[in-house]
Amino acid sequence: MLAPLLIAFKEVARQGSVTAAARQLDCSQPTITARIRQLEERYAVELFHRRGSRLDLTDIGTRLLPLIDQLLQQEGDIDFLLRNAGALRGGSLRIGVTGPYYILPSVAAFRQQYPAVEVSIEVGNSQAVLEALDEYEIDLAVSSHEVEDSRLERRTIAADPLVLIVPQRHRLAALADICLADLADCNLLLREPGSMTRKLTEQALQGAGIKLASCMVIGSREAICEAVRLGMGCSLMPRGEVPTQSGLAICSLREPIPVLHEYLYILSTRAHN
Repeated sequence: MLAPLLIAFKEVARQGSVTAAARQLDCSQPTITARIRQLEERYAVELFHRRGSRLDLTDIGTRLLPLIDQLLQQEGDIDFLLRNAGALRGGSLRIGVTGPYYILPSVAAFRQQYPAVEVSIEVGNSQAVLEALDEYEIDLAVSSHEVEDSRLERRTIAADPLVLIVPQRHRLAALADICLADLADCNLLLREPGSMTRKLTEQALQGAGIKLASCMVIGSREAICEAVRLGMGCSLMPRGEVPTQSGLAICSLREPIPVLHEYLYILSTRAHN
C-alpha cells in the first residue's frame, strides 16, 4: 500500500522531524523511518537531505508534497460525498470543537431535522481541531482562534463577553458590576497557555495596568468552576460557558469588556457541497 508511505512522508515534511511525525501519527520512530526509506528505495529517489537531526526536502520531495495534498483532498471529498449521500437520509457529520457550548444548539436543530445522520463531536485544542479539518478527519471545526487561510471558510457563530465568576459569599458578589482593578488582590484562576480565554484575560489586565497578587493555572473550565466554588479564587470566563445552577456568583465587567468570538470553519472546497 502506497498511502501509509505517502502519509509518513507528508507528516515528516510538515513536522520537520521523524520524532514529531511519529508522535502525530501515533507510530514508532523506526516505523516512520522505514516507510520513508521504503518510499525512496521503491522509486530510487532521495526525498530529504539529511544533515544530522535536520531534514530538508529535496527538489523531488518539494514537488511531491502538493500532489499528496491533492490526493488526500480527493480521498476526503469522496468520503464526504458518500457519507452524506441521499439528501442527508444517512451518513455522518464529524465536528471538532474546542468547547461545545456555542455549537450544541445548532447540532440539536440539525439532529431534529436530519435524525438519520450520525453526528460525532470531538473535543481538542484549536491547533488539533484545525489540523484534523485539514487532514479530512473531521468535516467542521469550531474554534475561538481567528485564522486567515485561503483554504478555509469562516463564520462567526458567537460573540460572548467575559464575566467574573466568584464564590457566592465573595466580597465582589454583591457588586452589580466591577472594574478590572478590583481583581488586583484576588487569586485569579487561569486556563492553560494557548487558551483564548486566558489570552483575552491577560490582554485586558495588561491594558488596564493590573498586576495580580497571585494566580493559579487550571486546565479545564469545569475544574476552574469547581475551584471557584471551593473558594480557591475567581476567574474570568465567557458568559455562555458558565454552568447554570452552579452555585457561582457572576459579576459583569465595566467597559471595555473583553469578548470571546467563536468561529465555525469548513474547507473551502467543501463549503458548497
